[in-house]
Amino acid sequence: MATAAIAAAPATAVTAPRLKVGAVTAGLALILLTTAAASLSLGASGLLPWELFSRDLSPAERAILLDIRLPRLLLGALVGASLAVSGALMQGLFRNPLADPGLVGVGAGAGLGAVVAIVLGGLMPAAIHAATGMYLVPLFAFFGGWATTLILYRVASLRGQTSIATMLLAGIVLGALAGAATGVLVYLADDNQLRDLTFWGLGSLAGANWTKLAAAAPILIAGLALSPLLARGLNAMALGEGVARHLGVPVEGVKRGAILIVAAMTGASVAVSGGIGFVGIVVPHILRLAIGPDHRSLLPTAALFGAALLIAADTVSRLVVSPAELPIGIIMALIGAPVFLWILLARRATMEI
Repeated sequence: MATAAIAAAPATAVTAPRLKVGAVTAGLALILLTTAAASLSLGASGLLPWELFSRDLSPAERAILLDIRLPRLLLGALVGASLAVSGALMQGLFRNPLADPGLVGVGAGAGLGAVVAIVLGGLMPAAIHAATGMYLVPLFAFFGGWATTLILYRVASLRGQTSIATMLLAGIVLGALAGAATGVLVYLADDNQLRDLTFWGLGSLAGANWTKLAAAAPILIAGLALSPLLARGLNAMALGEGVARHLGVPVEGVKRGAILIVAAMTGASVAVSGGIGFVGIVVPHILRLAIGPDHRSLLPTAALFGAALLIAADTVSRLVVSPAELPIGIIMALIGAPVFLWILLARRATMEI
């Protein structure tokens, strides 16, 4: 009997966390399905998604469901999942739960690219402007994020080694420079451009469509699919880079992979949705308190939680001042700031933030 009890104890210790992770994952999946159904069903038109099969819809009604709500839902899910996973990767990479994709200046660089397109886009040759059309801002935002990442790598890498501390400081500097350049362009903008800049900077999925989704989805899906490959490396790096190397972890490869995935997902997200904050900090932090720091479970649950959170915020933004829309950034700030403040206050006694 005693031998059986001793043998069963390790199994229970291993199984309990798995059961907890499974329960949290199932709960988040259910929440995601619920928010997705609400996003498709709620709106000024009053159309319900199952009416596609229950009655004949007019072309306008069918367009609302299939060409407006559905691509907006899918884009919101991908952006929310990507921002949350990017935050989890950054926190694991810097071994700091306060890390965020904006910490290394990627978001600021993408934002600068968008501002350049809005303010100076009219100065481009007519042929280029006509060819890009509504995709001018997303394209500039995406390349702004990538340019920031390339500069960051060049500064932080020496003799094949990438310094996390240097990367952090360089990211702060690049973010400040991008902010200064953005300020100059805002000063030069006219009234119409200022309105566009304000609305874009606060974040929105109002311009979602199938073409924009097709442009961003491959990058976001690839990033989400590749990020779990870094889970074991990030777990080992939590013990220190020296320990991780002794365990056979390719530390430099993990660093490069994490920052490139974060840059790609953040740049693409900012390109199609504007600036949306708090997802990358709050989601992984809450999940780490709930299921622990193991990135093998943290990354997929962060994707589910981030997708559900952004879909819910987008639905609220469409309804709260209907038929107008409130920018998602405002909704996320109203949700994220109090939650994050509560986390800080709850954990300050032990300094485990």
